[in-house]
Amino acid sequence: MSEVKREGYSGTGPGATTPDGCSVDLYARMKAGDEPDVIAGAVPAGAHILELGCGAGRVTRPLLDRGFTVTAVDESADMLAHLEGAKGVRTVQSPIETLDLPGETYDVVMLASFLVHTSTPAVRQGLLRACRAHVKDDGCVLIQREGADYHTNLPRERVDPDGFTVRIVSATPVGDGVNEVHAEYIWPDATWTQTFRSRPMGPEEFERYLGEAGLVVDRYLTDDGVWVRALPAK
Repeated sequence: MSEVKREGYSGTGPGATTPDGCSVDLYARMKAGDEPDVIAGAVPAGAHILELGCGAGRVTRPLLDRGFTVTAVDESADMLAHLEGAKGVRTVQSPIETLDLPGETYDVVMLASFLVHTSTPAVRQGLLRACRAHVKDDGCVLIQREGADYHTNLPRERVDPDGFTVRIVSATPVGDGVNEVHAEYIWPDATWTQTFRSRPMGPEEFERYLGEAGLVVDRYLTDDGVWVRALPAK
């Protein structure tokens, strides 16, 4: 399957880069933070999770370790290759916004990595449509949003316990409410950058988009509002 580069997205550093500017080698190194704990606390034990945008399996593998079954979707074959041989996972190469798994619905659909903030309305609609189309009527959708100050508390950096530094350097307006964000990932032996476009949205706007896709917020899972549990609208 050919991978089409996304306008306004780019990356630098060693190794292959995906159409949205992510470095495969970088994401293969990175470990999950609290995501697996948040997810496990919000869904039934042993649930079958459809993970949209799994990357190199940073979150996938901890979920497998917790006894979940995962169908992992990513548009990058290079990313999915890092999940080869993992027990309990099936991989699907596809852009999320055009994903179509006929007859397949899941206990949980997960859209993490702030993907809902895509700069293109048609893509956002496709992402949320894929969530609704593939979740069971009694299932749930978990979505990760940007924090309230993601685009304003800049520049900022944090040092990861694994010894690398993440810097969010800038968020430059490019029109239509979209910012171009520049990030740096600095390791002792290599540096990667990623430039991507993101549309800030508050809870009211976010919930309106969910409603248009046939989803409704059940609850916000974290105090900062970053993780959300949504249900199919009745």
